[in-house]
Amino acid sequence: MEFLFVLFPVLIVFIVGFIGQRTLNIDPKSISKMALYILMPFLVFKTFYENELNTTYLYLTIFALGLCFGIISLVYALAYFKKYSRNESSALILSSAFMNNGNYGTPVALFAFGAAGFDIAIILMVIQSLIMTTVGIYYAAKGSEEKQTGIHGSLLAVTKMPTVYAALAGILFQLTPLNVPDILYKSVNLVADATIPTVMLILGMQLATIRIKNLEYEKMSYSLGLKLLISPVIAFLFAITLPVSDLVGDIMILMAAMPSAANTTIMSLEFNTKPEFVSSVTLVSTIASVITLPIILALIS
Repeated sequence: MEFLFVLFPVLIVFIVGFIGQRTLNIDPKSISKMALYILMPFLVFKTFYENELNTTYLYLTIFALGLCFGIISLVYALAYFKKYSRNESSALILSSAFMNNGNYGTPVALFAFGAAGFDIAIILMVIQSLIMTTVGIYYAAKGSEEKQTGIHGSLLAVTKMPTVYAALAGILFQLTPLNVPDILYKSVNLVADATIPTVMLILGMQLATIRIKNLEYEKMSYSLGLKLLISPVIAFLFAITLPVSDLVGDIMILMAAMPSAANTTIMSLEFNTKPEFVSSVTLVSTIASVITLPIILALIS
């Protein structure tokens, strides 16, 4: 029962965002852009500035890449046997390989493991964001019948992500004698503290805009199985293989168990890579996570 109390505050904020969008018809895109380009860089800078650079960063990167390409490999195998088209397999990758550890995972990590777990989750979130803006955009473009972006466009998208520069700035200030003046750092803390509640509201608003049409039950079941069941198992294998602490291993498993990333819906819409399917999986996996996440939390505890 205690695990439900971990999720309950997070879900309440999601519901507030959901109701707010439905009643006030707020455009979540503008608020999402503000969170991504203004609020999130402050939180990322603070996290990388305050947490000592160590081998954990390397192991989290190995885990994030291994999990992503492990799921992609399974999708390719499934697509081969099921004779799925490029469009179908790309949509399946978008809905299965990327976890919502930004506006869902980090709040849960904070409530479940406190500040120490939250910092690890933020570092993993930045790594995941880099992977999503490269590998994710690549597959969104690959599955499109209208646009073809490829590797060059994906790398260009990475250069536009302020979180990357915020992480580098935080590491730079940490490794050099440079210090952020206290009066300035108070402002950094104020903006950083506003980030998580804002992105939680945004997820609720994004879910309110999703419309489920013509559910593809077979493909959805495959995607949900990969995202909510297979991903935590793969993460567990990484947790017992890599020389990481129990806390880092628990965060890896918890983040892998998160539902499909909401940003993949935006990618699928942009490139017309079966957006109805991707958005449907995002919504259903988020709802299903209310059942699966307490189980995962119980197991890792």
